Amino acid sequence: MKIAASQIDITCPEADIYNRLLSLDNKHMVELGCGAARITRDIAESGFGREISAFEVDEIAHQKNLQIDDLQNVTFGLAGAQDIPLQDESVDVVFMFKSLHHVPVELMSASMQEIRRILKPGGFAYISEPIFAGKFNDILRLFHDEQTVREAAFDTLTRAVDEGLFKLVEETFFYAPLKFENFAEFESNVIKATHGNHQLDGDLYSRVQQRFDEQMGDDGAHFLQPIRVDLLQK
Repeated sequence: MKIAASQIDITCPEADIYNRLLSLDNKHMVELGCGAARITRDIAESGFGREISAFEVDEIAHQKNLQIDDLQNVTFGLAGAQDIPLQDESVDVVFMFKSLHHVPVELMSASMQEIRRILKPGGFAYISEPIFAGKFNDILRLFHDEQTVREAAFDTLTRAVDEGLFKLVEETFFYAPLKFENFAEFESNVIKATHGNHQLDGDLYSRVQQRFDEQMGDDGAHFLQPIRVDLLQK
């Protein structure tokens, strides 16, 4: 396992990655850190016989998710990865989309134990983590440097494999296209994200906006975010 790749040759939406790696029809799945449930919706609506338990720790996002009334095969819950309210060996696939590094470092190992507990024998854990590189990351780190927690997340995964909790099926690196129409959208979705508490003074706010504006084109700001996916099996 490696935390980053010297060369990445794949650029695609993340759906292309998880649909290639996994068969999701007629499966009970868990998403940990579902946020605004955008990926949840894509998975729920893209096949048949799919049941999803989608958990979020941010109460504001969770309350918004509870207002979703057109995903009958999704159950939303307020819970963290370190304490998943599901029975042992009841789940086929667990997803974490860029959320493991948001788990408190001291609870990351417990989270891997919980994922193993709820997975059926032979079940899969799909762990997607942003690589600490790229122009989007260069902007983000001006006010929220995630290098330490991302390294801790990777160390947790490698330890889980080394200790035999999971076996590594495949490690995939790809670029995920990311677009913002303007700085206002970036501010709303990133700086003011409810799961964060980013306080920017006037000078820092100006530097972030200037760096963002350097990426603006006629149709918005486009980024290629490098992502690492570790597919693990119980």
